[in-house]
Amino acid sequence: MPRKTTRFGTGLAATLVTALTLTLSGCSVATTAPATARGGAASDARGAFGRVDCREAKCIALTFDAGPAEDTPHLLDVLKEKKVPATFFLLGRNHVLKHPGTVRRIAAEGHEVANHTWTHAILTELKPDAIRAELERTQLAIEEITGKKPRLMRPPQGRTDDTVSRISKELGLSQVLWSATAKDYSTNNSALIRKRILDQAGRDGIILLHDIYKGTVPAVPGIVDTLKDRGYTFVTVPQLMAPAEPEPGTVYRP
Repeated sequence: MPRKTTRFGTGLAATLVTALTLTLSGCSVATTAPATARGGAASDARGAFGRVDCREAKCIALTFDAGPAEDTPHLLDVLKEKKVPATFFLLGRNHVLKHPGTVRRIAAEGHEVANHTWTHAILTELKPDAIRAELERTQLAIEEITGKKPRLMRPPQGRTDDTVSRISKELGLSQVLWSATAKDYSTNNSALIRKRILDQAGRDGIILLHDIYKGTVPAVPGIVDTLKDRGYTFVTVPQLMAPAEPEPGTVYRP
């Protein structure tokens, strides 16, 4: 099923390429690009901007999955020093529950706190009640720590379908995929992680990294500095689509 908008343009060839890409990534539902969300925002849309208006500026979003973990406080130090906001898709069991102080700090320092399920289960392989439990338990755990429920979620491995989308919508969650990944689960080589991201980075992109792997956090300063030198401004995922607001159930993908 094709996206609503793709950066490949319109036409049959673009539709076929997009459908194949979505099938290979495990996503079988329509997706919306952040730029499309911005362009379709109503005149009275109330989505909050970051430091810039991404309709005019060259923006990119830095996201981290599967934490918080032992290296997350150091990552937060780096982001604070470089004045970079990020979006953190947090795991409930063994992460949110184990590091509540770090979760609180993520929220307090202006980052977007988001949901990455309770156990990292593949949602498309679960029954509806189990999907709901994976998402809702993490929602409640984060709310108890920060006072606020997340509005974004990232399905493990990017695997989603109509059932996941329906339940996400019921829970007030938008789904966020990505355009650049270092596959940092496969290497601790920080230089390689940095190169992979820099090779894939583009305007309105969403970068996927994991703050649970040893090679990732050391790669972040180089990624940030190089992309800033290339003229990018870092924003959170909701800021990337402002003035539009994330729509529950919708799957966002650059």
